[in-house]
Amino acid sequence: MSDHSSQMKDVWADMDTTATEPVQAYLTATGERLRVDGCEVRTEDWGGVPVLIGYRGDFRMRWMATKLHLFTVAAPTTLVTADALQRFTATAMDYVLARKGQLRGFQNGVAVFPALVGTQVEPAASAWAQGGQQMKFAAVARPVAVDAGSGTASAYRGNPALGFIYAAHLRSKLNAYFPVAGA
Repeated sequence: MSDHSSQMKDVWADMDTTATEPVQAYLTATGERLRVDGCEVRTEDWGGVPVLIGYRGDFRMRWMATKLHLFTVAAPTTLVTADALQRFTATAMDYVLARKGQLRGFQNGVAVFPALVGTQVEPAASAWAQGGQQMKFAAVARPVAVDAGSGTASAYRGNPALGFIYAAHLRSKLNAYFPVAGA
């Protein structure tokens, strides 16, 4: 885990990871939404930052008899930037691949919702999150930029060409865990 710990220091290098009251309230509510949906939920220390982790595994015949391992990884910050969200997404992807990615592609897929929750979100971060999902072999990440004050959660909610068999499921879970503000 020391490799993971050193990687965490790079992720948090230029971020203020203070969990203000609105950020903490949003993270707490997200944890509850995950629990209600049947996820295993815990908090892990990632380089001194408490990170909310949710996990569920689902098997569907319509997914060509595959199992999808879905992780939600949410962390506090004051300002969500595109650069920070990109680094956090890469780190979250590495984290889930280390846990469930060994057999991916052999009737197993891995997905992650890496979410940075802040009191401010740069427009570039929202645009990057909405721009599409990040892919590796049999693994997908749909980054989420959350403004805890307004409840706005920017993320890709579309239907990609690659990984389309999971698209409806991922959109459903994304909407359940990070609902569209006002919905």
